[in-house]
Amino acid sequence: MRSFTALWLVLSLAALPAFAQKAEEEAGDVSETDKDSSGPLRDRIPPVSGHVFLMDGRFEISPGIGLSVRDAFFSKVFLGAALTYHFTESIGLSLRGGYNISLISGAAQICEAADTNRAAGCRSPTIEELTTRLDSNGQRVTENVAFGLNTVLASLDFQWAPIYGKLSLSAERVLSFNMYAIAGPALVVYGPKSELGGGGNLGLGFRFFLNKFLTIRAELRDTIYFENSFPAGSGSLRNQLMAEFGFSIFLPTAVQEK
Repeated sequence: MRSFTALWLVLSLAALPAFAQKAEEEAGDVSETDKDSSGPLRDRIPPVSGHVFLMDGRFEISPGIGLSVRDAFFSKVFLGAALTYHFTESIGLSLRGGYNISLISGAAQICEAADTNRAAGCRSPTIEELTTRLDSNGQRVTENVAFGLNTVLASLDFQWAPIYGKLSLSAERVLSFNMYAIAGPALVVYGPKSELGGGGNLGLGFRFFLNKFLTIRAELRDTIYFENSFPAGSGSLRNQLMAEFGFSIFLPTAVQEK
């Protein structure tokens, strides 16, 4: 019996190398699976989790140009800039200001009935007709007769960026972006008399990160403000919808990843 036990132990010890070799071969098959899950393609397309671009504790300088949308009397081209400080990756406070170049909107028309001197028809108004009126003596005086002529815009905007993501442009290129909401008080200088109106901003924006300190920026914002108009006492709330495009430089340009 002892001889049989000793023989079984010897055979078992002799079989261990072969078993280890077989286990190693099977482990090799597992490594092939691991290679598929952590190989070059996965390295080329990083997971969405984690911020490649860091904003916490940085200043953002953002020049831009804006175009007004759905204007009744005056179309605007906005030239401005914003300075933003980011308290966290998702919370920031921005001071924005700029100037509107106003042009007569293509939607503005003056239609006149036919008389002995001219036929009936419609035409675009002149800037004088939109910014003056005839007084009792037949003289033209400056008056805000057509709303929407605003020049200086300034706002203090609270920014919240809850969404961070990545767009796969190709098998080896990924573009990171974030989406942010805008809300805050605003001041508007409007009308031919350069009157001051108060209101607020609401908007939505996107940043597309080109490198560690440079982004392309796109925003759609609505400025709501109170505007007086002629005749006296007929003022009302107005809104100025504007699409803005620009870029942003983040300072400091080099940050240590957390």
